[in-house]
Amino acid sequence: MFKKFTNNLKNLHIGQKGMTGLETAIILIAFVTVASVLAYSVLSAGIFSAEKGKATVYSGLEQAQATMAVHGSVVATSSDNSTTDYVEFLVGLTIPGETVDMAALVLNNYSGSNQTNLSNESWNSTALSAGKWQYVLAPGATERGTASTLEGDELMLVKADLSAFDTISAYDWFTTEILPPKGAAITIKRVMPGQLTPKMDLK
Repeated sequence: MFKKFTNNLKNLHIGQKGMTGLETAIILIAFVTVASVLAYSVLSAGIFSAEKGKATVYSGLEQAQATMAVHGSVVATSSDNSTTDYVEFLVGLTIPGETVDMAALVLNNYSGSNQTNLSNESWNSTALSAGKWQYVLAPGATERGTASTLEGDELMLVKADLSAFDTISAYDWFTTEILPPKGAAITIKRVMPGQLTPKMDLK
């Protein structure tokens, strides 16, 4: 009788071993699942941070690099050989594939004693209003798309009136700042010669 009871106890322990193995497997699966979820969360956060960082870098580069540049000379005009009436220059793209809305440009002028913002008006080949600036496709350039957009290998002629801004005479300096919708500003700083003429190439 005692032997049968002992055998029953042994069989009971064998059953307990089986249950212990199953519990261990469940715990192991739970640990693996939790570790996988945590690893996925960490990787997702890392990828998200990397994408945000890359987007910030590209945005900074886009704002820092110049989209436009002045091509050729800056020409000033004087009707009385004593004060400057307006300046004109050519602008083109520096980055292939970019476009610039010319109507969205902002032109600021500075001198030794004055500063102002010039407003844009439609191109007129014979007249330029005081305190205004105009643009038109440069002679010899080919229109690549929209007339008001600088694109491809186009060059735009910009003419800015300075007569209402300040009296710029011999040896005076002025600065024209061009702010495109995106990209770095273009700064044109020139000093007038000692003798003004109807047309002056400002080096």
